[in-house]
Amino acid sequence: MSKPKSSGAKRFAVLRKGAPLALIMAGLIGTTVLTAPTLPGSATAAEHAVSAGLISPSGFANLVEKVKPAVISVRVRQQARFRGMSGRGDNFFSPPGERSFREFFEFFGPNFRAQPNVPRHRGSRRTSQGSGFFISKDGYAVTNNHVVEGGGEVQVVLSDGTKFDAKVIGTDAKTDLALLKVDAKRTFDFVSFADKEARVGDWVIAVGNPFGLGGTVTTGIVSARGREIGAGPYDDFLQIDAAINRGNSGGPAFNIEGKVIGVNTAIFSPSGGNVGIGFAIPASLAKQVIQDLKDDGAVTRGWLGVNIQNISAEIAESLGVKGAKGALVSEVTPGSPAARAGLMTGDAITEVNGKPVKSPRDLARRISSLAPGSDVELTIYRNGRKVSEKVTIGSLPGKTAGVGRSGGDPASVLSRLGLRLTQTRTDQGEDQIVVAQVDPDGVAAEKGIRPGDAILQVADVKVKTSDQFRAALKRARTLRRDNVLFLVRRGKSNLFVAVPVK
Repeated sequence: MSKPKSSGAKRFAVLRKGAPLALIMAGLIGTTVLTAPTLPGSATAAEHAVSAGLISPSGFANLVEKVKPAVISVRVRQQARFRGMSGRGDNFFSPPGERSFREFFEFFGPNFRAQPNVPRHRGSRRTSQGSGFFISKDGYAVTNNHVVEGGGEVQVVLSDGTKFDAKVIGTDAKTDLALLKVDAKRTFDFVSFADKEARVGDWVIAVGNPFGLGGTVTTGIVSARGREIGAGPYDDFLQIDAAINRGNSGGPAFNIEGKVIGVNTAIFSPSGGNVGIGFAIPASLAKQVIQDLKDDGAVTRGWLGVNIQNISAEIAESLGVKGAKGALVSEVTPGSPAARAGLMTGDAITEVNGKPVKSPRDLARRISSLAPGSDVELTIYRNGRKVSEKVTIGSLPGKTAGVGRSGGDPASVLSRLGLRLTQTRTDQGEDQIVVAQVDPDGVAAEKGIRPGDAILQVADVKVKTSDQFRAALKRARTLRRDNVLFLVRRGKSNLFVAVPVK
């Protein structure tokens, strides 16, 4: 068998912000002969995969021809708002929720390098670009909210270059989705959302408008599911390694059946370009949101009326809950469905209608998907006991103690934790216990307690004075648990902190 002819390698095109498209090609950089491993019976590994139906010998060309006409480029021309130069910028393409993405940015540390924003002057016009896809023959199309956010003239460009004006039917910032409508005396090619959930390892084909290069096709696999990236309260992203870049926002990710498994939304990147980690809104979520936008122009979500946080292993132990799963109620909104049903601060919600709650985001997604007015049964751990509460879901609104003595008393515990507390008064004239000082090398600092935090509760006992605090801590230690739960007020939010007291 003769060896295949060696081929030259072409370097990637280099795209620089503000520079024209430059295609830089190199000559031959070496030759490599690849031989496929053989299996018994002289069949190659590739032939074996084809016979098993795992891959197609002709690639994805037939699939691309089928779906590409339904994919559009989205252009939005709008009045620019003044923005000065920024010392650091988000390296996600047009990310939703700048603050939350920056928190994600900072969490992942120095691998994220800044790209300064281009200063724009008030009164100028700018055009942003993204991607989208038709979901009906009469011109309904899906894109990202951040592509059309801020209003402006929306224009869509088909794969054959035909242009149409479009109007925004509705947007949902919480999931970063938007629904467009093109009114024209013609029908459009369209695609459908997948009914089957994508699995890790499934093929994925992305089509979109990266860097304004409409009709670009890339392939890869589903790398992970259920990613939380700080984009919003209902994060549940697919992670894919098909190359997506700036301008791919709102475009579809297809499976090998030509069904949309996700809406491409963000990338994780140290350089601003693709490094093989992209995120797509899963079809199951997008389909529900888009239907709401089509029916009502807005999304109606179920509402419970609680602030919740994660249950760590330490918190689970202090509550007597088996396993660090579920969601811990740190605050109940007065007058909310949760308040009317009798939910309390400190309740650990572990099941919804008999199905386990994996995390606070899991609970938020499931409650939001319920119709307002429907009843739900919550399984709760309260003061070490398992109880059930029936809740009628609502509609989500639019919008110092002494330190230093030895022994096992509370002061000794605080000393070991590296805490100094003081008793102060609120603006309303009520007593409260406030953290005056935290040893940066102490256990309390490691657990996230900060100066200025107000301690509202120790275990299940409310505390307002130094004496109440001492009594509650002493009582909590008699339970012989390794950790005691502090309810802390920080700014306008409450959170629980499991504090080791052994």
